[in-house]
Amino acid sequence: MSEGLFTQLLDLACGAFLLAAVVVLWRRELAAIVRLFALQGVALAAIALLLGLHEDRWGLLVVAVGIGALRAGLLPYLIRRALKAFVAERDGSHEGHEEGRETQPLVNVAASLLTAAALTLLAYAVARPLVELDPTPATRALPVGLAVVLIGFFVLVTRRRALAQVVGFLLLDNGITATAFLAASGVPLIVELGVSFDVLLAVLVLQLLTVRVREAFGTTDIDDLRELHD
Repeated sequence: MSEGLFTQLLDLACGAFLLAAVVVLWRRELAAIVRLFALQGVALAAIALLLGLHEDRWGLLVVAVGIGALRAGLLPYLIRRALKAFVAERDGSHEGHEEGRETQPLVNVAASLLTAAALTLLAYAVARPLVELDPTPATRALPVGLAVVLIGFFVLVTRRRALAQVVGFLLLDNGITATAFLAASGVPLIVELGVSFDVLLAVLVLQLLTVRVREAFGTTDIDDLRELHD
């Protein structure tokens, strides 16, 4: 693969990776948010795949396949299944409609998009010294990973639905993974497998807790649960 083609494809994959995180802030339907997370998983797998092809690292190609299967396939499937279970309990009712949407995030859509722009600029400013040390195509895309880390954390702290917060946690993890790939041209296979299994276990635990909370209190809205505590 030529250097020019590699740079163009990597920029395209990184652009899709960042765009998916930004659009999550725009959409309120949880089903659409899960689909965007799956698309981001595809973009993350593409980043690892391009780095592996460019550097002839077969281990990184295996990691790319694993990332695609886990973060674009299995994890979205688990979240989607939990979402369908919640909506099915209230099928046709107002509660079921609200359970499938992030009705009242702590920050509105316009402010969220402006915050995402500010966080992206912050990521580019923070990463600039690192980029200047080694201005390769991968390193120049490093701010994208940092921006997704910040956006994922923002989603995590501003969404009220438990499933939306799970997606925020996974966006944060995707950003950390992308940063590792772009900064160090990938990580050892055993490390990525260990991290992926940890993330899978965390999602399974969070899904179980969310289901239990929904069965016990009839909602996963954080504000409603806080009122019950008060």
